[in-house]
Amino acid sequence: MTPEHAQPHVADRREILLVMVGLMTAMLLSALDQTIFSTALPTIVGELDGVDHMLWVTTAYILAATVMMPVYGKLGDLIGRKSLFIGAIAVFIVGSVVGALATAMPELIAGRAIQGLGGGGLMILSQAVIADIVPARERARYMGLMGAAFAVSSVVGPLLGGWFTDGPGWQWCLWINVPLGLVAILSVSIFLHPNPQDRGRPTLDVAGMILLAIAASSLVLFTSWGGGHYEWTSPVILGLIALTVVAGVLFVLVERRAAEPVMPLLLFRERNFNLTTAAGLMIGVAMFGTLAYMPTYLQMVGQVGATEAGLLMIPMMGAMLPTSIIVGNTVSRTGRYKRYPIVGSAIVAVGLFLLSTMTPDRGLWLTCVYLAVFGMGLGMMMQTLVLIVQNTFPITMVGTATAANNFFRQIGASLGAAIVGSVFTNNLVSLLTERIPPDVAAGGVDGANSITPEIVGTLPQQAQDIIIGSYNDALTPVFLAIVPLALVALVLLVFVTEVPLRTSSREDAVPESFEVDGGSSAYLERHDGDDVGERSGAAQA
Repeated sequence: MTPEHAQPHVADRREILLVMVGLMTAMLLSALDQTIFSTALPTIVGELDGVDHMLWVTTAYILAATVMMPVYGKLGDLIGRKSLFIGAIAVFIVGSVVGALATAMPELIAGRAIQGLGGGGLMILSQAVIADIVPARERARYMGLMGAAFAVSSVVGPLLGGWFTDGPGWQWCLWINVPLGLVAILSVSIFLHPNPQDRGRPTLDVAGMILLAIAASSLVLFTSWGGGHYEWTSPVILGLIALTVVAGVLFVLVERRAAEPVMPLLLFRERNFNLTTAAGLMIGVAMFGTLAYMPTYLQMVGQVGATEAGLLMIPMMGAMLPTSIIVGNTVSRTGRYKRYPIVGSAIVAVGLFLLSTMTPDRGLWLTCVYLAVFGMGLGMMMQTLVLIVQNTFPITMVGTATAANNFFRQIGASLGAAIVGSVFTNNLVSLLTERIPPDVAAGGVDGANSITPEIVGTLPQQAQDIIIGSYNDALTPVFLAIVPLALVALVLLVFVTEVPLRTSSREDAVPESFEVDGGSSAYLERHDGDDVGERSGAAQA
């Protein structure tokens, strides 16, 4: 039994708020870098001559962050979170500098990948540190601030991306992370005082971490390259599919025998965890696929500047944020939560369908209405799904379960950015190559790769219509293709069991499946100061 378990440290309000400055900044950095490039992408790929690599500016970051999430979560439990958190921020800053100095697409993509290696720790460790310093009874209000930071970043990201692109240059989308990262490091270094622990020598699940990284990476690669860079039947794609399956199977075998599994398999014995995680993955595909490429659509089809494109994304988050707050307050007051993600899935499906009907001759105000509908559905779902996961497990497993749930949601984000980006880019390059006349290319458009919003504005009206129509015809069918994912999520969530919410930090729901397997009970005993049997009795009482 560690000192932390024997006598948990409860920080006073001042200490919590000072630490929150660093945690909120870190969460903002992590979430911001998933959206800030959305409005800058058209200009970046035009300047660096790389529209065919456009999807990797987003996917490289999300994939690297996704792979690292469970690794940071487990390492934080084993070696402590403070030094690990500071190290993750430092890696993030290094990646930002590499990307800001890039003069070609491969360098920018490499910088984004390095950012992701640190960014995966920012989100998970921020949530875990809150659990370390705030009693469970009061934790919801601070977790709500974290959710607000994510929602705000989704608005501020496209706005900042557009403002930097129109002003000092898109490189400032990366340079801004340096001072913000230093603020986070200073706040955490000075004000975070973790409990001393006698951890002993940690046992790292190195094999599990490597296999998880291989499986996730190969999954995103074959979904990104399939049908575009390579035919679906090509040896490369078939090899990546086989590697995904083999690495996944080996990962399960390794986790069954690992002393400290990076992702305990006992999580998957709980129906609510499986249902909400699968639903979250599918909604992640829809959310991040839309966030990543909608600003590009607004600039190219709506013929607005990068900053204005960011402003036009506000209705989405303007609907998401208050909806999330209202639903959260209602759930806290009534204790009923199952209906909200179900209704939210239906609204997300409606929003995606409406977005698929967009045409160049419709007003931008109508697109804003569609985005607001989409955001309202997300607001009813995202925080509620996390709540269901956390309420399914004992308090001592909340961090592990949240990290695993976030991992699969980020897999959905990776797939969303990759699949939507791959289909959109392939359609776009094909349509532009087919439709752009030779005289337009000779007049300043060096093929599809070098088209920017500024160049389009200087072309004859006929050429503008061709390019605008191509962007519209490349993206809107993708939204329609995503609608079934939201409907599948709806069906899955119908089967969620509405377990009463814990009203005290002393209440610990212990799923029966944890007590059937001796190995599962042993795992819980290693990570909790309370006896499993006592918690079981309390839960049954």
